[in-house]
Order: sequence, then C-alpha cells, then structure tokens
Amino acid sequence: MTSQQPQGGVDRMAPFSEAFQAELLRLFQLRRDVRRFKRDPLPEAEILALLEAAHTAPSVGLSQPWRFVRVQSDAARAAVVASFERANAAASAAYADERAQLYRNLKLAGLREAPEHLLVCCHTDTAQGHGLGRATLPGTLRDSVLCAIQNLWLASRARGMAVGWISILDPEELREPLGLPPEWQWVAYLCMGWPEQERDHPELETAGWEHRRPLSEVLFTR
Repeated sequence: MTSQQPQGGVDRMAPFSEAFQAELLRLFQLRRDVRRFKRDPLPEAEILALLEAAHTAPSVGLSQPWRFVRVQSDAARAAVVASFERANAAASAAYADERAQLYRNLKLAGLREAPEHLLVCCHTDTAQGHGLGRATLPGTLRDSVLCAIQNLWLASRARGMAVGWISILDPEELREPLGLPPEWQWVAYLCMGWPEQERDHPELETAGWEHRRPLSEVLFTR
C-alpha cells in the first residue's frame, strides 16, 4: 500500500497500489457461477477460511444476520437433488421451441459433483444490532447476507475454487429436511468445489442463453 498525507486535518485511507486495483477488477470480471465441479474434496482449512471471509461482510446495524448451514448428510443432499429435479422439470415446461431445447441442454446445477454444499440463511428476528437501520428498510437484513455471499464467492475465486448458486429449488419443501428454524429465511443454496475448467465468460453467455448489456444501457441520471 502507498502512503498518503492527511489533508485538512482529516486522515484519509491510503489507497492500494494500481497493480492491486487491476487484479481486484480482474477478480470481479472472472468470478463465475460454476456448475461443473471436480469431485475432489476441499480442505477443511480452506472452507473455514472462506466462511471467515464471508463473516467479515458489512451488515446493517452490525446485525450479522447470516447463518451458514453445511449440508453434508446423504439424506439432506438427496432431498435437495429431488427438489431441484422437480423444479427444473417445471421450469423447462415454461419454455417452447428452440428456447425450450436450449434450456434442456443447459447444465444448471453441480449438486451431484460438488464436494461441499452450503445453505446461507438470514436470521429475520435477530436481536443483534438492536434494529438499527432496518426499521424503515427491513430488507437490509437480507442485503447484508448477500454481501457475505459475495465475499465468499470472490474469496473462493481468488483461491482457485468455485461457487455455484442453485436457484431452481423449492425452499419451503426443504425447510424440514434441512432442519431450519422458522425465523431463518432461505437466501442461497451454494455448491462449492474445484472447477473442472477455467472460463473467461459466463456459461449462459457461451451457450447463447443471454448476453451482457453495456454499462451505458443501465446507467441513468436524474
């Protein structure tokens, strides 16, 4: 890090080097939603390091509402796979013609291959933080959990590991198999492991499902 002199009597945070800034941007650009994993297990120390990175995320009122559930039992994982298969079949039926065929050709989950499954929940009734900042916007609790997930995702990519977010599931039917308290709101079911290969572009983009818009199309001024 380079040093910077305080100006006007106010200490300013010293910026990171330009080389680090470039690497950080590259990390953002190369973060992938991965569905193709090697079956090799992740070292326990690496998993805990990623969870520690997630746990450093900012949270409204310092509430730290994230709850991490490592899904390891065969019964629990089987319930998740069954839920995915039902939800995926229903989603496929919503498309027609070429789009339906394209959907069926997509690999949308690495549930069977990924060595680590992680459910991330939001404690919606936590006393921590004493309600600061969420009286008018209670959704900021969930927003805080999303920050933790992004921390974990980027830390994983930086270490050469991969994360995939499985959104094609029925959270309600999985609450009992996963033993979730009623105040824990489902946020994300993640697969974690070593990627089969490195990709420069999102798989959905490569498959022709969708393409990125440039910043100019989503930036507005009022």
